[in-house]
Amino acid sequence: MFTRHSIPAALFLSVTIGFWALPPQPGAAQIRLGEPDAMISEDFGAIQTVRELPDGRVLVADPLGKALYVVDFGEDTRTVIGREGQGPDEYRQPDAVWPLPGDSTLLVDLGNGRLVALASDLSFGPTMPISLGDFQPGRPLSLAIPQGVDAMGRIYARSMGGGMGGAYPDSASVLRVDRATKTPETAATFKIQAVTRRTSGGANNQNVMISPIPLSPEDAWGIAADGSVVVARSIDYHMERIAPDGSITRGPPNAFEAVAIRTPEKEEYLAERGRAGGGIAIGVEMTNGQMSMTFARGGEESGPREIDQFTWPEEKPPFYGGRIPVDPLNRAWVRRHVDAGEPSTYDVFDASGSKVGTVLLENGKRVVGFGEGAVYVVGFDEFDLNYLQRYVMPRF
Repeated sequence: MFTRHSIPAALFLSVTIGFWALPPQPGAAQIRLGEPDAMISEDFGAIQTVRELPDGRVLVADPLGKALYVVDFGEDTRTVIGREGQGPDEYRQPDAVWPLPGDSTLLVDLGNGRLVALASDLSFGPTMPISLGDFQPGRPLSLAIPQGVDAMGRIYARSMGGGMGGAYPDSASVLRVDRATKTPETAATFKIQAVTRRTSGGANNQNVMISPIPLSPEDAWGIAADGSVVVARSIDYHMERIAPDGSITRGPPNAFEAVAIRTPEKEEYLAERGRAGGGIAIGVEMTNGQMSMTFARGGEESGPREIDQFTWPEEKPPFYGGRIPVDPLNRAWVRRHVDAGEPSTYDVFDASGSKVGTVLLENGKRVVGFGEGAVYVVGFDEFDLNYLQRYVMPRF
């Protein structure tokens, strides 16, 4: 039996001239970013996250280029770290990088199905598998594909609902995973996108395709340094911050204007998804009672798609689902949905869940991380190649 799940792609951002925004709420400043502070002239296939090193250089994993780079903005250079392969100092599809304690780094190697700890000198160290525990048909998959890492090095990933043959739920869990014990615990729950499910083949050779319905409402979440889970609730667009002890801080609902989904919105959604590398395809194969799993970003999910292949809602939800970036000032950045072609709009929330400001970015660009006083943004060219830029962190 073979099952393929698709995890929604990472989110996107922008930076530039044109101007559009909802009226700011009382007390919330609105800032439009100008020219980047610095940029790298070399292009990348896709970028999910970046990790700023203590010396100001930045680690970048390119899953489509199948390379891990350290980039130097001052010199406008990038240098490959490691090489492609299955050995101890190798990777097959490096997908993301996350900071760990002691100036070390967590590398997500999708191609080899493992997480790798890089030392402060960028040497390759201990690994752990992405899949956690024994898989049981009909039960959710437990996978350590990080959507956040806290200051203690604990991994936060979403549970994969449905399993093989089970009903697909309307919510999922945020799993907190201690890398030492590799045991997941539920830190929060959130609403997920509606899905379509297609089944083919016989009982002993069944293929199940589960794909999200584009732009259907879903919650978004991210991780603060102290391990708090920050959740944007789609039902009325309010923020929740769930502390490690389970206590919840709720912010007020935020006003928003619904955006109709027309042909331009559909085309822009698919174009942005492709620029970000598509979703993560997860293959589960059972042969004679033995399970094997494969992970890959790209493939059919990132290729050209026709808009009539999908079921579309009539309106966009208030914000993008997926990961909420949390900056070093403990502020959560939630990307709003706007009309096609308009600048990307990020609402920025403090730890109480109150909106403190809005950042406007040029259409098509996306925020991929933060550093000391910096925001890292990915832009693109006419060939949809990714370019990494650095901006000064806005102050509200």
